[in-house]
Amino acid sequence: MTSTMQRDPVRLLLGIAILGGLVATSFWILRPFLPALIWATMVVVATWPMMLAVQRRLWNRRLLATAVMTVAMLLVFVIPLVLAIVTIVDHMDVITGWVKSLQTRTFDVPPEWVEKIPFAGARIGDAWREQAATGELGARLSTWAAIIGAWFVAQMGDLGGLVLQFLMTVATAAILYAKGETAAAGVIRFARTIGGDRGENSIVLAAQAIRGVALGVVVTAIAQAGIGGIGLGIAGVPYAAVLTAVMLMLSLMQIGAVPVMGGAAIWAFMQGHTGWGIFLIVWTILVGGLDNVLRPILIRRGVDLPLLLILVGVIGGLVAFGLVGLFVGPAVLAVTYRLMQGWTAAAANPSVLADDRSVAS
Repeated sequence: MTSTMQRDPVRLLLGIAILGGLVATSFWILRPFLPALIWATMVVVATWPMMLAVQRRLWNRRLLATAVMTVAMLLVFVIPLVLAIVTIVDHMDVITGWVKSLQTRTFDVPPEWVEKIPFAGARIGDAWREQAATGELGARLSTWAAIIGAWFVAQMGDLGGLVLQFLMTVATAAILYAKGETAAAGVIRFARTIGGDRGENSIVLAAQAIRGVALGVVVTAIAQAGIGGIGLGIAGVPYAAVLTAVMLMLSLMQIGAVPVMGGAAIWAFMQGHTGWGIFLIVWTILVGGLDNVLRPILIRRGVDLPLLLILVGVIGGLVAFGLVGLFVGPAVLAVTYRLMQGWTAAAANPSVLADDRSVAS
């Protein structure tokens, strides 16, 4: 059969075209379910060790472990994220009103505390007065705030569709928890068929990258938003719940919670609450420092790769694919990085390439 296909290139090309058409059509049919499938895969891969630990504590009953992990996923991941989005959407009129008020508000003289800021206070004060003299400061602040707000709302997408995707993600994750070994064996077998040991190692590396990002990015974002929200609540900042939701989303997007916390500190000073303003500045430093300390430690626990590579994958994946890109981006860059390392080593040492070819055959 193989010799016949080699002698008849037309038949070979026709077979490849038909197979490619079937694959493309299959992806087109599954297109509505692909985001949920990708999300579920990322979540299950990241939490698989935890699921196995739960299973051991529940008399090795996979069904009970699957139920516990599915409920935990709803309580820890889906419900808080949906509530954060709903909270932001419900208060969009308040945010819009604040943005519009910037157009009519005057900013003639900076507050006294601005020029007392160490190192940069005098420059900020001079720039403030220069912009106020032209009358464009309020308009510029309004424009910037409107652009940021529009971009943020666009990232949320359709709320109903987002909730539906979350529910589909939970259902898919439950299936993967129940049949995880079977699915993993199929993926590894496919990777080994294509690339031998190197293909299998790429799948393992992708799983490690996903787990590292889940630990480093998601856990850090939740910690930042939670600690920042506590600080806002202690200081009596209005709409603390809304701001906490915004901090969670900004932290997931790798912008961080510092802009929100810094804005709250400025608000406190403008209201004359100097003590609370100083408290919020200290709290902002604490929250910002947490991002620089906790995230690298957690990412390193998941995968041994350059931290810069992971962070670039997180940010680039977010821009390219949305929230799911938080996990897809680092996984793709991690696999590409290791494959390039392997090919470079094979070029420098031909025996490595020969070994790979013998394994693949």
